[in-house]
Amino acid sequence: MKRDPLDTKGLIREAYRIDGIVIGECRSIFLDWALSVPEGQDVQAAMAELIARYQPDNPDHPMTQVMLEGQKKPDAPRRRGGWRSRSRDS
Repeated sequence: MKRDPLDTKGLIREAYRIDGIVIGECRSIFLDWALSVPEGQDVQAAMAELIARYQPDNPDHPMTQVMLEGQKKPDAPRRRGGWRSRSRDS
């Protein structure tokens, strides 16, 4: 079998083959996949190609959901914590 340059370990392919896989397991597999993407490869582009490959036949699969979530841009970071009073004279 030829090695897939987008999924070198076959993690995404195998996730779609596991009966009864749940979203938590898919997230773990996805993280392993993301960490194994070769240096210099565009992760977002690879994800987009994998989504295009698997989503049509598996629209409701938890791995499809995880990869679609991975394509979303994160919200801008917000300051956490309560209001603090600080003297501007300092």
